Amino acid sequence: MEAHTDLQADDAGAMLRETADRLLADRLTPQARARSAAGEWPDELWAALDEVGLPAAILPEEAGGFGVPVADALSLLTVAGSHALQLPLADTMLAGLVLARAGIEVPAGPLAVAQGCEARLDPAGRATGHAWGVPWGRHARAVVVLADGPGGPVLVALPQAALTVEPGADIAGDPSDTVRFEAVAAPSAPAPPSAACLRAAGAATRALMIAGALGAVSTMTAGYARERRQFGRAIGQFQAVQQNLAVLAGQAASAAAAAGLAAEAVAAWGPGLLPAVAAAKVRTGEAAGQAAAIAHQVHGAIGFTQEHRLHHYTRRLWAWRDAFGREAEWAQVLGRHLIAAGPDGLWPAITAA
Repeated sequence: MEAHTDLQADDAGAMLRETADRLLADRLTPQARARSAAGEWPDELWAALDEVGLPAAILPEEAGGFGVPVADALSLLTVAGSHALQLPLADTMLAGLVLARAGIEVPAGPLAVAQGCEARLDPAGRATGHAWGVPWGRHARAVVVLADGPGGPVLVALPQAALTVEPGADIAGDPSDTVRFEAVAAPSAPAPPSAACLRAAGAATRALMIAGALGAVSTMTAGYARERRQFGRAIGQFQAVQQNLAVLAGQAASAAAAAGLAAEAVAAWGPGLLPAVAAAKVRTGEAAGQAAAIAHQVHGAIGFTQEHRLHHYTRRLWAWRDAFGREAEWAQVLGRHLIAAGPDGLWPAITAA
């Protein structure tokens, strides 16, 4: 019976990924990208995602989701990354997951989780403070933050109407805003995740999107090397280019493996969360840097033009590499974990996954 249940879950996850892939291939047109880059919220595209239930896929059935395993739902983010999606699907899924686990009703529409926050909750349950690095904050129906409450950390879902938004942008040009709030009465609950765990879950979403983007960039670059001819033959036939393509494919494969382990750690939400995500964010971040350099080297000048799709991927690889902490931050987290394991626990800690 358990094997049958697992098979059904695998089928549901595969169906969701196929649905997302087809939808994004059809709807994420150059025109849609241009409107989004100009600051226009793509209502039609978000409505299409919402209609098939992708933003709510991570939620349990009682909260309006599909009840698929969390790791399978998170695998949708690799599909989003493979299309360089310019929408807060990852942030909406993450916010929904932590709110549902805290017992807070999940608002409809796009949501956001602040990357950094200074906030306090007074005895009357009103939140005051500010948050920064809020992906798509100006469009979010609610922003999830951790506030210091009278009895400890509290998870708060701040409604959009109560926020003062200071627009900003990440390196890809996508919204990354600062929000301010004062004496806001909002749904809240004692926080099940620590600030470190919430940040780790955010980092895991970016690792998954990086992995998806790297797979697409590897395929795209190999295809271009087969088509582009120089000195009478395809540039992919030159040994130096072949070597670079092999390195690029290897980076994409290792990133996918690391991101998959991070998704499983978020699903388990146990003591292995921080080290698994730390390893994934370090590995995918390093892979993003190397892969972007190789892809642009192989494509040459054409890869830098607005007309070519490569820049949609590489700019988001750089942005997602920054989001929720770069490699240096997560390498320190991983190092502290291994030091705490001690000499006898080092090898079991390395091989735990």
